[in-house]
Amino acid sequence: MDTASVTGRFAPSPSGHMHMGNLLAMLLAWLDARALGGRMILRMEDLDPVRTRPEYAAAIADDLAWLGLDWDEGWPDPAYCQSRRTSYYEEAFRALEAKGLVYPCWCSRAQRLAAANAPHPGEAVHDPRCRCASLSPSERAARIAAGRLPAWKVRVPDETVTIRDGHYGVYAENLAREGGDFIIRRADGVYAYQLAVSVDDMRMGVTRVVRGRDLLSSAPRQAWLIRTLGGTPPEYCHLPLLISGREKLSKRLGSQSTQAFHQSWDPRELVGHLACLAGLLPAPEPVSPRQLTDRFDWDKVPREDISME
Repeated sequence: MDTASVTGRFAPSPSGHMHMGNLLAMLLAWLDARALGGRMILRMEDLDPVRTRPEYAAAIADDLAWLGLDWDEGWPDPAYCQSRRTSYYEEAFRALEAKGLVYPCWCSRAQRLAAANAPHPGEAVHDPRCRCASLSPSERAARIAAGRLPAWKVRVPDETVTIRDGHYGVYAENLAREGGDFIIRRADGVYAYQLAVSVDDMRMGVTRVVRGRDLLSSAPRQAWLIRTLGGTPPEYCHLPLLISGREKLSKRLGSQSTQAFHQSWDPRELVGHLACLAGLLPAPEPVSPRQLTDRFDWDKVPREDISME
């Protein structure tokens, strides 16, 4: 691998304060790129104007700096905030439209509202047999005339896309039969997660994507989108989730946030605790991220989810 061309990224959603699971993902993304001599980008995935706030973006950046996780480009440059990158998503949408790959969809409002966010286990999966794809022009016009604005889906091929995940190995998904057509623009005009993240990774030259295994199923769709738009997909590395009981840690579930960590942890101790959870240290000890770069190896990271109990 040409380490001079390695580019990783942090891509948090500023919809709340980070929790321990976010920090573990950030640490491994940072170590993955830095151990290869690569660069890091900090991108804010603030697509949803209802849930995301600038003060959360600032808090995320402060938390990363506190832990010693630096970046080479990105926030606070507004060019690295998805809310300011609509023109790029519009260009990609038009390119897919020109290929005959997009169509209006009148599926449930709950599905449309969820489309701008990264998917989570337990949420509804879009029906791969979406009937909106076969509506006639007159049927579509009647729905629009009745004031029912559509979301827009991309029509995927009956094709199996295979990726080689850097941690979990070969993962394959038939786009049409297992995932189905998916939303790329909500009815309110907000571009959806799958399109935005694909466009951004392609345009920003990201070559390494490290994130939780709950997004592993998104990798084939994103790789297909990037190739369809003329780009080269990054290499994907997914990591196990931190769980408490049977639930993964998340801002939605009110997991302890980094604001509490600032009061009760020394940053080097917290990094050492995270490194131990990730299998990089045999026992917790105070350490900086820089001191871990020589010890980083995906073979040390567990594949099973990590219990916080």
